[in-house]
Amino acid sequence: MTRPMTRRSLLGGIAAGSALVMLHPFAARAQANQAHLRIMETTDIHVNIMPYDYYADKPNDTMGLTRTASFIDQVRSEAGNSMLIDNGDLLQGNPMGDYMAYQKGIKPGDLHPVMKAMNALGYDCGTLGNHEFNYGLEFMFNVLNGAKFPIVCANLTKGQLASEARKDELFFKPYVIIEKQIRDGSGATSPVKVGFIGFVPPQIMVWDAKNLEGKAQTRDIVEAAKAWVPAMKEEGCDIVVALSHSGIDGNGQSERMENASLYLAGVEGIDAIFTGHQHLVFPGPKDFEGITGADAKKGTLMGKPAVMAGFWGSHMGLIDLLLEKDGSSWKVVDFTSEARPIFHRDDSRKVVADVKDKPEIVAAVKEEHEATLAYVRRPVGKTSAPLYSYFALVADDPSVQIVSNAQTWYVKNLLKDGKYKDFPVLSAAAPFKAGGRGGADYFTDVPAGDIAIKNVADLYLYPNTVQAVLITGEQVKNWLEMSAGMFNQVTAGAKDAPLLNTGFPSYNYDVIDGVTYQIDLSQPTRFDKDGKLINPDAHRIVELKFDGKPIDPAQKFVVATNNYRAGGGGKFPEIGADKVILVAPDTNRDVVVRYIIEQGTINPTADANWSFKPQAGTTAVFESGPKGRQYAGQVKGATIEDAGDGAEGFAKFRLVL
Repeated sequence: MTRPMTRRSLLGGIAAGSALVMLHPFAARAQANQAHLRIMETTDIHVNIMPYDYYADKPNDTMGLTRTASFIDQVRSEAGNSMLIDNGDLLQGNPMGDYMAYQKGIKPGDLHPVMKAMNALGYDCGTLGNHEFNYGLEFMFNVLNGAKFPIVCANLTKGQLASEARKDELFFKPYVIIEKQIRDGSGATSPVKVGFIGFVPPQIMVWDAKNLEGKAQTRDIVEAAKAWVPAMKEEGCDIVVALSHSGIDGNGQSERMENASLYLAGVEGIDAIFTGHQHLVFPGPKDFEGITGADAKKGTLMGKPAVMAGFWGSHMGLIDLLLEKDGSSWKVVDFTSEARPIFHRDDSRKVVADVKDKPEIVAAVKEEHEATLAYVRRPVGKTSAPLYSYFALVADDPSVQIVSNAQTWYVKNLLKDGKYKDFPVLSAAAPFKAGGRGGADYFTDVPAGDIAIKNVADLYLYPNTVQAVLITGEQVKNWLEMSAGMFNQVTAGAKDAPLLNTGFPSYNYDVIDGVTYQIDLSQPTRFDKDGKLINPDAHRIVELKFDGKPIDPAQKFVVATNNYRAGGGGKFPEIGADKVILVAPDTNRDVVVRYIIEQGTINPTADANWSFKPQAGTTAVFESGPKGRQYAGQVKGATIEDAGDGAEGFAKFRLVL
């Protein structure tokens, strides 16, 4: 196979009327026995059809399928032959998703706005993401039955895990083979059989146990691929394309791996792989450098073309294949990969849209967009102080505090007359909007005054349900030790050391209210990202107290949390389904709404129950949103200074330890 070419260096143009159509070099150079096939990807749309941030109630040029859609005609014009696929996580992730699930509903025969948009764009195939299951199987099937294209998933089985792979044991077809007529370099047309096989993270059985337990099971992604890809080849499939709603992890293959795309690419017979789930970009300059087997410049996994197209419509993924006739079948002889963004930042770091909305898609979802706006603007109460998350990772935070207050209120009420009524109730909550991959504007910022549903959805992004676990004081400490993996180790006396571990997701940074504690950054992490004890002598959590006294390691506590964490999500040590003593019917978000309604006016001021252990003469730096500068001097329990501008629109701040 020849070395892949880069798109930008080899594009050529031909006049097409008054417009200049840029042909991909494969389309320009294909010979009589060769053909160019372009496959386009969207992934992790999360109901972001419109370029609109419903939480902030304002347009946002970094997102929206209506923008990505504008690439499609352009991209198709560059190619000799093209196909369009989606890689999952369509149905949940913004207030439009909640409105459709909780307010309007989807009955059999109804069309969800996501399906309206995708059908209009002419998708060829799609697969499932983990968030498809958040609203239950009935809702998911009602939505997906409206698709005018096949949905494939090879590792989701009915009931118990099958000992052998049989199609009647799957909810969806494991794969589909599409016979596509393609035009070769001579202008002649002939069929090529393109097979698409789909995969979802096996962890949906933990993350959505309430919707799936006893109804479904998952197989390991690579295991399922090894079972089904040979069957695709036996059916005469020329090109096998994997639609993998699974990210890229180079830390070694393991059973039932969440981010298995690198090892999936190593399965014999797979020709190209579309990835997602991690909300990152591949190929690209920063997200996956240094992973053995992954070439972030060429866009290959195990030497095969691969792409991950960001999230919320931020990019379109493109894999271009140069096919060559080999007897009666086709094979790949060259390829390129690209993740094409819908926006860029100018010299002043301002977001500039690179494409406009596709009017047909805007029109298709106009009714649901307007209904969602009315839904999120509905007031439910008032707040006497601003709610913001700019410093949620470095100090006790009002946006996390209000969630904990609501969870504690709710769980205490449910347990007040039962067998657990005498156990103290703590609450674990994490900041969901804390910058990171979401960008410099991805923070909660609610001014004092009216609180609307959009603000509550902003505080709690996911439709998790409330659960509570019964654990010991020692397990509380280890919960916090795991959470403290959010931070890098900072040596005493260091100046402007990097504070945040960028590989640690903010939704796993749990703050536990009801106890007080400090985090000693001079210590290494006690647990690794999988909850394994790696530094037995390390203790970052110090001065851990309950009711003003050192916590008793043997004392039992009820901890209010969500179904994701209680079910083992995040791999926190000793936290799992065996510890659950309450499975509540309500979502955490609804509990926050009900708490605000009950209180009328809330005072969400953080109580500074946690802080960093002081280190004389030591400072660390972190990035947050520029708008956080107005609150930096008000943060309790931390001394924060402006440290200038960060990268990609962020502001830099200094934490004085």
